[in-house]
Amino acid sequence: MIAPPDPARLLTTLSALIAIPSENPPGGERAVAQYIRDYLAPFGFTLRLEEYAPERFNVEAVLCNGAGPVFAFNTHMDTVPAGSGWTSDPFVLSEREGRLFGRGSCDCKGPLAAMLEALRLMAQDRASWSGTVMGVFTGDEEVASEGAKHYRAQAGKIDMVVVGEPTGNTTVCAHKGSFRPRVRVFGKAAHSGSPHLGENAIFGAGALMPRLAAFHDQVLARRSHPLVGSPSLTVTRISGGHADNVIPEACEMLLDRRLIPGETDESAVAELEGLLHTAAQEIGVKSEIVGKNATTGGAAQTAIDAQIVQMSIAACEAAGVLDAGPFGFQGACDLVHFIEAGASGTVIGAGDIRVAHKPDEFVPKAEFITSCAIYRDIAQRVLGR
Repeated sequence: MIAPPDPARLLTTLSALIAIPSENPPGGERAVAQYIRDYLAPFGFTLRLEEYAPERFNVEAVLCNGAGPVFAFNTHMDTVPAGSGWTSDPFVLSEREGRLFGRGSCDCKGPLAAMLEALRLMAQDRASWSGTVMGVFTGDEEVASEGAKHYRAQAGKIDMVVVGEPTGNTTVCAHKGSFRPRVRVFGKAAHSGSPHLGENAIFGAGALMPRLAAFHDQVLARRSHPLVGSPSLTVTRISGGHADNVIPEACEMLLDRRLIPGETDESAVAELEGLLHTAAQEIGVKSEIVGKNATTGGAAQTAIDAQIVQMSIAACEAAGVLDAGPFGFQGACDLVHFIEAGASGTVIGAGDIRVAHKPDEFVPKAEFITSCAIYRDIAQRVLGR
């Protein structure tokens, strides 16, 4: 039987990872990637560090141990910026009342540290399993998941994957996606002293907004997915005009459209274009989609009866998680990119997503240690002889 996780070693690893800033923006995962390489190399892993963009890295660690499935751990190496408001140094792991504080402690250097320990334990007891175990650690998840998207385009065969994100050590098998179109509303410039000679694009945007809100309330909010709930649409940014004394000829809005499994960027675009076309006909507001901002990616789901989902639930329950799932994840994450590459997978990790991006981010110590046992158990269930 594979040995249990070493709590002292787990804390040492997490402390070392938190001490390496990898805030995104601006990004820069090189030092984290090098730490992973140095950690896993002594245990026989074949390691590949890929600089997919300047100072942006992915790490692939592979350990082949005979015939069998290919199983991967994945999480991301970047964090959100530390920001202000901390009561302790965000880059020094500190413990208070059973909580481990530091930027990335739960999102996602906690899952990374736990996965490294699980990979180490698997490598040290190869007699108990057969197949291939991998660690795929990517960059840029916090902005646009460029690392995972790049990896997906060249990924080899992966049968099953567990993605590390804070889920309270429950099993998540579905998540929302995000799509952010830019909509430009068109008007006609004129001197602000004679506004009747122009068409104010900002007023046009104002007239369009109630229709966007109604589409959310009357259409999207009435759709529902059993694990992730309803999709949504809202406005998160707006800009218009170019001079104090000129009627604005254009106004641009950034929309945030959250997708549920079964929806795609293309289906969301078709609905939005229909809304804009109707607005042009009925109230004379001319607008169009002029681009989109990068996001983590689309929605995804692994079937509840899939082997990896059932094994993940069993491992969480065996570790003492009372309500192990399956659940849905309200945010987007990199599971979608592995599903698109042909894998089935789940999302599991210690911590609470609601504290992930805040000052004094923390992960419960006991939950963090348990997460490693869950990761190891899932790998053993997938690859065990």
